[in-house]
Amino acid sequence: MENSVPHSLSIEQCKKVAATAIESVDSFSDKQIVMSYPQGRIVVAGSGMKIINFSKSSGSFAATGEIISVRYIGKGVGFKSKLFK
Repeated sequence: MENSVPHSLSIEQCKKVAATAIESVDSFSDKQIVMSYPQGRIVVAGSGMKIINFSKSSGSFAATGEIISVRYIGKGVGFKSKLFK
């Protein structure tokens, strides 16, 4: 098992999401934020999404908005990996 940075994610009243060990924010809009962490990607979906904090050096991340879902996608999981099994 690889040596990884501890990761956490918390949601407060479906209005604020905070996470640690975030490596990058890959894309964002008012409906969706996609970010990378050591084990893959995280997709936060909702409406009125706004990033209020992201520090690449510390890995901290925070956003507000109406949060509908949070989805984890592991490394190597996607269309290409399913197609070329």
